[in-house]
Formats: sequence, structure tokens, C-alpha cells
Amino acid sequence: MGQGKKASARASRRPFAAIRRVLRARDVFGEPVERGGVTVIPVASVIGGGGAGASEGGFGQPGDDREAPARGSGGGLGYGFLARPVGAFEIRGGKVRWRPVVDVTQLGLGAMLAGLLVARWLLRNRR
Repeated sequence: MGQGKKASARASRRPFAAIRRVLRARDVFGEPVERGGVTVIPVASVIGGGGAGASEGGFGQPGDDREAPARGSGGGLGYGFLARPVGAFEIRGGKVRWRPVVDVTQLGLGAMLAGLLVARWLLRNRR
């Protein structure tokens, strides 16, 4: 691998190293909150991903008679993450209980999908 390619590979990994420092497993748990003898520890789902790529050269070879795009190089990267609450641990009287978050958006979308499927079934069986 040439020096240029090694440098390019190192440069493309730098942003992802920074993301790994930001997205840690311990970040899914929030700071405990205590009120009236009850401790609540919020929990989130954190999902992240990304990719990068680089290329040197274009289509065709130097000296080709065919028309080919100009030779060049390029690269790019992208990443993203999603964090959403999933529930909380409730500690009361020495007992731990899991309290899941109810996502009303997902419930609503599920209900609409079920309604569409029932309507489709009714329309097909109407004949």
C-alpha cells in the first residue's frame, strides 16, 4: 500500500475514533434520580453506524483511445446515531422493577397498519 493510501486510511478512521469516544455503553444509563425513597435510573437505546471510502483514479487507462472520464480521486464518509428512551429501573424498598416506555407513535402506526390489513381483507372477501 502506498504512502498516500495509508495516510488516507488513517484520515478516514479519525472521525470514527471520535465517535467511539462519544458513544459508550455506559451512556445508555442516565443519572439516578431519587425522590421520596424511590430511585429511578433512566435507560436509552443508542445505535450508531457509519462508513467511509476513498478511490484513486477513474475509468479507463492513460493512453486509451476511447473517451473516458478524467482520472482523479475522491473520498467521503458518513455516520449517524439514534438515541431514544426505552424505560427506567425503579428501585423502591430494596426491590428493582423495570418500567418500559410506551411509544405511542409505534402503537399508532401498528394500529393503522392493522386497520389497513383488515380493510383490505374485508374488501377482498366482499365479492
